[in-house]
Amino acid sequence: QVQLVESGGGLVRPGGSLTLSCVASGTIAAISAMEWYRQGPGNLRELVAGITNGGSTNYGDSVKGRFTISRDNAKNTVWLRMNSLKPEDTAVYYCKVEALPNGGSWSDYWGQGTQVTVSS
Repeated sequence: QVQLVESGGGLVRPGGSLTLSCVASGTIAAISAMEWYRQGPGNLRELVAGITNGGSTNYGDSVKGRFTISRDNAKNTVWLRMNSLKPEDTAVYYCKVEALPNGGSWSDYWGQGTQVTVSS
């Protein structure tokens, strides 16, 4: 199967930066889309950014121009660079990948989440 491990969350002041990482491991035959979602207090989970295995990216309107998603296909890793952070970016950030495990079928896999808190 496929396991996702996220890291890089923490407490940061407004205007600061953080980089989140997500590594996929297990018996993986292929990975398609890799995405970051977030869920703030009292909010629904929302898409922050996504990247295809070809490198095409898309972003939520609230993070365009501030966040950058990237990936390394050889390392099954996706990053989210977050600049100019605002208090409203405070949320638990989740990594999601669409992956094909060996001998299995395409499925979505989620990480455990990493907390990002933006506060002075």
